[in-house]
Amino acid sequence: MLWIIAIVIALILLVGPSAWVKYTLKRYSTDRNDLPGTGGELATHLVKRFELHEVKVEATQEGHDHFDFAQHVVRLSPSVLNGRSLTAVAVAAHEVGHAIAHEKKQKISHLSTRYLPLAHMARRITAGLLLGWPAITLLLHLPYAVPLHALVVGLSGLLAVLVQVAILPEEWDASFNKALPILAEGNYIPQEDLPKVKKILTACAMTYVAAALIKVLFVWRWFKR
Repeated sequence: MLWIIAIVIALILLVGPSAWVKYTLKRYSTDRNDLPGTGGELATHLVKRFELHEVKVEATQEGHDHFDFAQHVVRLSPSVLNGRSLTAVAVAAHEVGHAIAHEKKQKISHLSTRYLPLAHMARRITAGLLLGWPAITLLLHLPYAVPLHALVVGLSGLLAVLVQVAILPEEWDASFNKALPILAEGNYIPQEDLPKVKKILTACAMTYVAAALIKVLFVWRWFKR
């Protein structure tokens, strides 16, 4: 019985944040005629307003909104780029917030350049261990132990989560030190919508942590094989 309770709690902790992020972004994604423009138009306007001369705004796949600091590009999914909703406006402002921090060379922007390569490395290690463990055990003459395999892969997945947690202050900065003041003080949204926008910006800040937590679930899937 305790094992069942532990598994349920673990699933809630792993799946809950991602489910909340998706629910929040979806909840406020309905187009609003009272907003002055789309997310893409706001992003383009803010790039000009803050004189981010090297930054461009481009489309990307749905759900892959991000600021590419290597290419100096704010990439927005179609629903954000062309959407006239609170979610579109808030997400666009969040990504431009990243652009402001990077282009102005603010210290907070160093977190992603320092830790994101570790996240990518952890993901590659995890994939390699998952696919290559039988060959590794054969080469090293080790007994093929399912619990040991799951433990190693699980630790790699948790490393990816920890890296995303380390970057969380930068995400928080983009949401609440950049996007929220810009939207509130610039009258880009009605003042009564600020509480909703705060929820959306919280979801924006938690997106990568939530996604990393979900990836830890592959250990459980592997156990069931």
